[in-house]
Amino acid sequence: MPDLRSHPPLREPVLIAAFEGWNDAGEAASGAVAHLVRVWDADPIGQLDPEDYYDFQVNRPKVTIEDGRRRITWPTTRISVSTTTSFASDVVLVEGIEPSTRWRAYAAELLEVAQRLDVRMVVLLGAFLADVPHTRPIPVNLSSDDRGMQQRFGARASDYEGPTGIVGVFAEQAARAGIDTLACWAAVPHYAGGPPSPKAALALLARLESVFDVSIPTRDVAEEATSWEHTVDELAESDDEVSDYVASLEEASDTAELPEASGDAIALEFERYLRGRGEETQPPG
Repeated sequence: MPDLRSHPPLREPVLIAAFEGWNDAGEAASGAVAHLVRVWDADPIGQLDPEDYYDFQVNRPKVTIEDGRRRITWPTTRISVSTTTSFASDVVLVEGIEPSTRWRAYAAELLEVAQRLDVRMVVLLGAFLADVPHTRPIPVNLSSDDRGMQQRFGARASDYEGPTGIVGVFAEQAARAGIDTLACWAAVPHYAGGPPSPKAALALLARLESVFDVSIPTRDVAEEATSWEHTVDELAESDDEVSDYVASLEEASDTAELPEASGDAIALEFERYLRGRGEETQPPG
């Protein structure tokens, strides 16, 4: 358990976390959390010991020179808190790298931090490569296995089966500990999946705004997203095969967005309408 520096008492804190690596296509999720650390002026209060979890031949330390002196920065997981957000609650921000080893111990140590800070909710951000066009809004999937969270936020129970990352491991441990847990995953166009992916980061930030009914300053990310989209436009236009492929993805995306194309989309919008009226609703079964 890391030593945590002193900080003001936190008001029903929400923990928002992202992990570089397998869970972080285009570095969209880690980019979103790094942005929150900056705009919310979060104060660092601790970090996990990297010796316990990282293979330094995979995640190498970096050398920098400050005031003429060499300094080594080790890969780690950083914990910060912000009490100046527009949230009704204070926020704990976790920026990490997916560990190389001892995943269960890593998740357990992070869970200890959450419990020590009396975290009431965990929100995990992730990003994955998908067959989506860069010219359309980036889809963001909101999921939770808790029925109450599904009703409250319009989330869906995940039906994914297959390999998982540290996001999945930590989500399971947090849920078992009785902490409300929500996952937000952005779909990054696989043909433009190299970092950075500011449009996907912006989509994750927008989803956090809608989920928690808050305003997050995102002007710089929005400008980066516009520039990114123009750059990908130019790359696609220079290759007829890629251009045709993008057009086919646009057609599929536009068709899927038609109201009659998705009963689930209609049900989700109806649930949101009922919640806005303060009425009870059940997820479609």
